[in-house]
Parts: sequence; C-alpha cells; structure tokens
Amino acid sequence: METHISCLFPEILAMIFSYLDVRDKGRVAQVCIAWRDASYHKSVWRGVEAKLHLRRANPSLFPSLQARGIRRVQILSLRRSLSYVIQGMPNIESLNLSGCYNLTDNGLGHAFVQEIPSLRVLNLSLCKQITDSSLGRIAQYLKNLEVLELGGCSNITNTGLLLIAWGLHRLKSLNLRSCRHVSDVGIGHLAGMTRSAAEGCLNLEYLTLQDCQKLTDLSLKHISKGLTKLRVLNLSFCGGISDAGMIHLSHMTSLWSLNLRSCDNISDTGTMHLAMGTLRLSGLDVSFCDKIGDQTLAYIAQGLYQLKSLSLCSCHISDDGINRMVRQMHELRTLNIGQCVRITDKGLELIADHLTQLVGIDLYGCTKITKRGLERITQLPCLKVLNLGLWQMTESEKVRKEAKDGERKRKRERARESLSL
Repeated sequence: METHISCLFPEILAMIFSYLDVRDKGRVAQVCIAWRDASYHKSVWRGVEAKLHLRRANPSLFPSLQARGIRRVQILSLRRSLSYVIQGMPNIESLNLSGCYNLTDNGLGHAFVQEIPSLRVLNLSLCKQITDSSLGRIAQYLKNLEVLELGGCSNITNTGLLLIAWGLHRLKSLNLRSCRHVSDVGIGHLAGMTRSAAEGCLNLEYLTLQDCQKLTDLSLKHISKGLTKLRVLNLSFCGGISDAGMIHLSHMTSLWSLNLRSCDNISDTGTMHLAMGTLRLSGLDVSFCDKIGDQTLAYIAQGLYQLKSLSLCSCHISDDGINRMVRQMHELRTLNIGQCVRITDKGLELIADHLTQLVGIDLYGCTKITKRGLERITQLPCLKVLNLGLWQMTESEKVRKEAKDGERKRKRERARESLSL
C-alpha cells in the first residue's frame, strides 16, 4: 500500500515544518487546511522572531502571531503607534526596535502605560530620539527586563542610568555603546554606589561600554566593587581608561571576557596587572593598543595562560614575543595577530609546534610571512579558520596556487561526471 504525506499525523507534520525557514513555514500553511492546521502548531514557531513593517492596520496580524505562539517581534519600520504592538501582543517577550529613527519619547510613553511582566528583551539601538524620559517609563513598567540594548542612543545621560539602577534589578545585559554623555557617575549608579537613590543593577553579567569617552578608571573601580557577577565587559575605544584601572579588574573572578580594543592608554603594564590578579579570563582583546608589545605576551604566559581566545591585531609584537608565550597556552583556540607586521615564518613555526588546539588564526596583513610558514600553519590538526588577507605572494607562488586551484576544480568536475554516469 502506498503511503502519502497526507496520511501523516498533524504532530509529525508539525515536526517536519519546524525545520523550515520562516518564509517556507508561511508557504506550507497555504497548501491545504490540514497543512495550515499543522503549521499553526506552536512547536513549529518556537523561538521565531516576527519581522514586521507597521504601515497600515491589519486586524488579523496579532491574533495570527498569538495563535502560533510567537512572542518575539522586530519592528523594521514604524509608521503606526507602538501601542498598537503592545496592545496586540500582551504576552510579548522580546521587542526589537533597533534603527526605528522616528521613535520618540512620546511614542514610547503612549505604549508603556502599564506593567508588561512578560517582556524580557528590549532593543532600542540607534533610536536616537530616545532620552532619559523613556528610561523612566521602562524602569517603571518593565520590571522583569533582562536585556536592554541602548547602543547609539546618544541622548542618554547619567540620570537615565540612575533610573535604570532604580527600577531594573533583574537586568543581566546592558549595551551603552556610544552613549557619549555617560560618565563615572552613571556607572556608579549601575554598580550600586548610590544606594540611597538606587539599589543598582547588581545582577549584570554583560556590559558594553564601547566608545563611552567620558569614562575613567573610577568607573572600573565602581564595576569591580558592585558588579561582581559580571562575565563580559567591553571597554573598546574607551580612551579615558589606563593601566591603573586594570588593577581594579584584576580580581573579578567571574569575568571571562575583556575587550580593551583601541584603548590607547593600555600598555604592557596594564596586562601585567591583569596577569598578577585572580582572573580566569577565557577571552582577551587588546588589538590596536599601540603600547602593547612582546612583554605582554610574557605576562599572558605567566598569569593568563588559560585563555581560549586572544586578539593582538596591530600590536607591536614579534617572533620573540610569540616564543615567550606559546609553550604555556595549551587552551588557546583562537589567535588574532593580523597586521602584526613583525611576525615572520619563525613565529608561525612556533605557533604550529605548540598551539596544537588552535581552531582559528588571523594573519591579515602579516606581510613578512611566506609560503613556508603558511604550510606549517595549515598542518595544525584542528584548524578551521585561516584569514590571509593582504598576504604578499610572489608571482611564482601565485602561479603555483592558480595551478593547484585549477587541478582541484578539474577533479571536482570529474567526480561529478562519474556520479552522473
């Protein structure tokens, strides 16, 4: 007896449909009534984020989303009131308004007029008209918020952070990228340094302060004292922090990822402070820190040898520094040394001999390496990612590479022909 797909139980159909992308999930719902009913099973849409253009009224939109169990929404363009979304999805868990440039405090104020206990994630990145006034609403009505994205909201000030510290005690992730008015005072509010006014966001695990130019080492002191659960800290492009600030961070035992990219005042001394502490860092990025050199690699080998990811792009390191580091870094999986123009084949040979667990390496712009060094690197047993942009090949090497590529292509074509036969 021949079995047709129409004979499958709805539960089996729903399981199959759950593997489709969002567009195809919608298409199968238009095939027939049985497929429509199966495609509306909530398991099919688990974890899906609806991406919407709010332009004109659509009475069936939100009932349809709710019937499928969709509770995550991204607004791609906002030409209707935000309250239209909040009223239509009272159990919403995630709201992404990133890039909605026309969203104002007034519009957000009309939407958040009562508590929304289900909302856990709110993304307001690049909503440039949002000010501290909106943060007051958020702190008042979104008490269960765990993730708040404010990257590029350049009108946010320390007052807004005080409001967040007052109302959002369950916050785990906060992005303040390029919030140019935020200073040490605001970070103090978040860290609970002003308990008389606000308890603080003491459960924070992820904090992005990238390009917050007013921050100094005092902010790092506040963070080390109050945000003891912090796991990931991004301080890239914070020109006001220095080596002295690393002393404060050096004993944050929960911290496993630290980004100091383009922090101009961080030098080998700062790395020394980190290495002498009790950190258990898994990831460290000091790329484009002009004062970082070979001595940093020695310090890393002494006190940060448990690193799994290390980025040193455009730092003043050489083969000598590589030699001082590699023998201790048995856990290292990712090494980014792009634009380190002093690295030669000798450095690559040391890496190939000792960093046997390496999965990815960035050699972009390492102009002193040759084919000999690359051949050693490609023999690493676990290597999956190799970035070679701006690598300088000689003409003869280019010819040999093109010949090899051509031979591989011909082999693939012959294999396909044999399969077709």
